[in-house]
Amino acid sequence: MAERVRVREIDDDEGRRLLRIIRRGTGSVVTWRRAQMVLLSAQGMPVAKIAEVSFTSYDRVRDVIHNFNTDGFGSLYPKYKGGRPKTFTLPERREIKKIAKSKPTEHDLPFSTPGA
Repeated sequence: MAERVRVREIDDDEGRRLLRIIRRGTGSVVTWRRAQMVLLSAQGMPVAKIAEVSFTSYDRVRDVIHNFNTDGFGSLYPKYKGGRPKTFTLPERREIKKIAKSKPTEHDLPFSTPGA
């Protein structure tokens, strides 16, 4: 039979830090939920019960616990990334901004104001 997934032993300072994250609730909701999952696991609650209490899947709880065991508190904070990469360089953006703020007559266009 497979061994139960549990968070590693946490010391008093780490426990206080987890409690502070949960009680304050001022940061990211993602961080708060992850800290709650780790603390419940440290208190001996099984993965199934943690998933039920936190309204998430067993796999997600296991991932959070494994990540905390390997990366520590850094794993609690989301690292948002992705999306489409920027298509313009910084100098190109500056030039676009300069053109957008200028008047059409400065570019020999027959309009008094930009419009449709």
